[in-house]
Amino acid sequence: MTFPGGTSISRLAVYDDAGGTPHMHTVSTEAYVVIGGAGAVQTLDRSGFRETPLATGSTVWFGPGVIHRAVNHDGLRVLVIMSNAGLPEAGDAVMTFPPDVLADPERFRATSTLPKGDGVSEAVRRRRELAVGGFEYLVTRMRAGDPGPLEDFYASAAALVRPRIGDWRRIWQSTVEADVRRTAAVLDALDRGDFGHLSNGSVRESPQSAETRWGMCGHLHTHDVSGR
Repeated sequence: MTFPGGTSISRLAVYDDAGGTPHMHTVSTEAYVVIGGAGAVQTLDRSGFRETPLATGSTVWFGPGVIHRAVNHDGLRVLVIMSNAGLPEAGDAVMTFPPDVLADPERFRATSTLPKGDGVSEAVRRRRELAVGGFEYLVTRMRAGDPGPLEDFYASAAALVRPRIGDWRRIWQSTVEADVRRTAAVLDALDRGDFGHLSNGSVRESPQSAETRWGMCGHLHTHDVSGR
């Protein structure tokens, strides 16, 4: 039994110093439910730049193509809800690196991947600074009425993720599509007067992981909600 809708969830404590690394998702919608502190989420899409304030209790969500970064003003903590189950952790995130990095899949992978052990915090800082520079350039060009660089970024992002589509499709079919099919089957059964599925109800729990991960916008605690 997967989490409702085949979604995934994690808890995010946004970095204190300079906020998160600007990035977008090519397939998945992301939601921030603020559970503590205050800050903002900066976004850029074809409609332009926007900064949305975040405070405890607020919820904001954005779809594929929206470049975003979280900014911490006062202990910002967020429950992150992502559509499409594991796709966001399977490479469905493209950071706003300069065009020469985006054009080279191996260089993009090397620049995106964090080392294990010592030096992680410094690698996070370098990765963020590189992406922030690219993000600021895109914002500047959009404000000047030039959407060309943003369109180029979209094209590069699509080219980068294309080799992963087969794997992503299998993840989606085993989670989100399977959940939708189960709902369709239940509706058909109820329409026939068959309520046998109610006898198979169960309760699942997923404690917060003890391990803290270095995410793009902050320190992450994940939950295994795959139902496996």
